[in-house]
Amino acid sequence: MTTPTLIYADSNATTRVAPEVVEAMQPYFGKEFFNPSSMYEPALHVAGAVKTSRQTVADFLGGVDPSEIIFTSCATESNNTALFGVAAANPARKHILTSAVEHPAVLEVCREMERRGYEVTQLPVDRQGQIATADFVRALRPDTLLVSLMHANNETGVIWPVGEWARITKETDAGIMFHTDATQTAGKCPLDLTGELAQVDLLSFSGHKMHAPKGVGALFVRRGTPMRPFLLGGHQESGRRGGTENVPYIVGLARACRLSKEHAEDMQRVARLRDGLEKKLVETVSHVEVNGQGVLRTPNTLNLACHFIEGESILYELISRGICASTGSACSSGSLEPSHVLRALGVPFTAMHGSIRLSFSAYTTEEEVRVIADVFPQVVSNLRMMSPYWDQKKNQPREET
Repeated sequence: MTTPTLIYADSNATTRVAPEVVEAMQPYFGKEFFNPSSMYEPALHVAGAVKTSRQTVADFLGGVDPSEIIFTSCATESNNTALFGVAAANPARKHILTSAVEHPAVLEVCREMERRGYEVTQLPVDRQGQIATADFVRALRPDTLLVSLMHANNETGVIWPVGEWARITKETDAGIMFHTDATQTAGKCPLDLTGELAQVDLLSFSGHKMHAPKGVGALFVRRGTPMRPFLLGGHQESGRRGGTENVPYIVGLARACRLSKEHAEDMQRVARLRDGLEKKLVETVSHVEVNGQGVLRTPNTLNLACHFIEGESILYELISRGICASTGSACSSGSLEPSHVLRALGVPFTAMHGSIRLSFSAYTTEEEVRVIADVFPQVVSNLRMMSPYWDQKKNQPREET
């Protein structure tokens, strides 16, 4: 029995490291191993690589000041630093505004803040994953400390107008800090912190969603934003994050940022592949819904709610055919409960457990998407033939008796 060729359709979970990124990192595992905080000449050269990388990331974010970039270990650390750090610097305010569909790296911090005496408001979303701007405005309060709303959802790909919401926030009360988790848009959509996102105070993202390695991320902190360090230790990152800089990974992150700007047209191609697949599957698979359909989404993400079957079963069938996909966030896998995102969207009960996320990257090929388009309807049909909710003779949902 031969192993099928692997088709990777789970790029919202992680991405392969680009060969160019590996090449850029390699010297810093070998002859350029020095600590960038040391004062002798070889170490100063390594410190220069960190400085150059900081400039590259700043350019990637719209040409912000390099001093506004903090290198972290991942987006989770960036999110924790933003929320805990802002709270520590603003003890008089005790209200946090977020959404019901944030990544656990934000929601779990908010739950911890509640245990510490803060009040957290979670904004609801509609069936398309959208927040009503009127609900957002009404939720702002005189004691609001921080707004934390993701740029795009990791499960559905739905993009929010965080730039507009940040502007509204600042016009309401300049003392409210605005944070966005841009992990799912970095490398897929432009991030302009001097233009569209000019009122955003803090922005988080991670390297491994955009062809850099796991273990590196960044946090943008606009100059003047009150924030205390989350990791205490040495003087690194201008005293804002203790710990020796992870030089190879910082260099890798910067190279990935450059690649995404140099090959921005790749995402246009990926969007065409995604849209074509979506059209084909909606036409060929009955009783399927697209979560987030009809609204702005990241170009690589397709989340399908298949009625009357289990998402885990779909995954097993897909991987047996060499296709890697997901039922939702890889960071909260291992649970048989429907994801909090699908519950918040109000996905029908008959489809709640049958949602599948397909997410692509610049390495996804037309042939791979064609295979998915052929295999997916077969998988759904086979599983429905075994479903107690499906009438096998009539090939339709079983009528209630």
